[in-house]
Amino acid sequence: MAFKVKFWGVRGSIACPSPRHIGFGGNTSCIEVSTGGERIIFDAGTGIRNLGSWLLRKDVHRANIMLSHTHWDHINGFPFFTPAFVPGKSFNIMAGHIQEEGGVRKVLGGQMAQPFFPVPLEAMQSNLSFEDFSAGDSFSLTPGVVVRTKPLNHPNGATGYRVEFKGKAMCYVTDLEHIPGRPDETVLELIEGADLVIYDCTYTEEEFPSKVGWGHSTWEEGVKLCQMANAKMLAIFHHDPTHEDKFMEELEMKARERWSGAVVARENMRINLL
Repeated sequence: MAFKVKFWGVRGSIACPSPRHIGFGGNTSCIEVSTGGERIIFDAGTGIRNLGSWLLRKDVHRANIMLSHTHWDHINGFPFFTPAFVPGKSFNIMAGHIQEEGGVRKVLGGQMAQPFFPVPLEAMQSNLSFEDFSAGDSFSLTPGVVVRTKPLNHPNGATGYRVEFKGKAMCYVTDLEHIPGRPDETVLELIEGADLVIYDCTYTEEEFPSKVGWGHSTWEEGVKLCQMANAKMLAIFHHDPTHEDKFMEELEMKARERWSGAVVARENMRINLL
């Protein structure tokens, strides 16, 4: 009954496949979480394409896809998620911020409509279900897997998630913008005592003042929040595309010096919580 997390895409804003991004990865947001017999996929950035290939090789038949939000870097891998085209597969796709805009099905179908994409959503032959909820809701996937959610401060809205299983908890908290000097109480409540917090660390404190209003946070703020909430580990996530490998290596050293519980997320990195 394992509780495992794997990073398939760790970049923010836009994919950056270049020799200067190999060490940490250039695909945009996609996280796979396995909790016993349940599989949760957080976000459908370009990293979901490689995840889809792996799920086909492993003959995985179903999963839950939970979106933090629907800005393009978090959904533009979905049309290339091959298992969704395979009859007999089942995927439940959930979002907590777009009911008033027509819901998650409308948004995902919109990006696959002509003239934006030649293959429509209806071409996906798997059993797709779409579920909209309100950020702040809690629900159980099975009797042993509880998901709690909170709204995040981001343009057009976003949802943070906490997954609890067998006494362990992991949190997925991207995209959000903090207010300097004012700890985000909503985030603190969500991540309290978590074993792993995946947090939006797009910028550094030095970069942040020129990025106010862009909807993102810093690794320094992530460390502060995790320490305040007694979380055990911070995964620095949603790397800015201008942050190439050398920059990220230096950032990792600084973060580890600040707090031993901080790690920098890399593509294909695995973290076992059970």
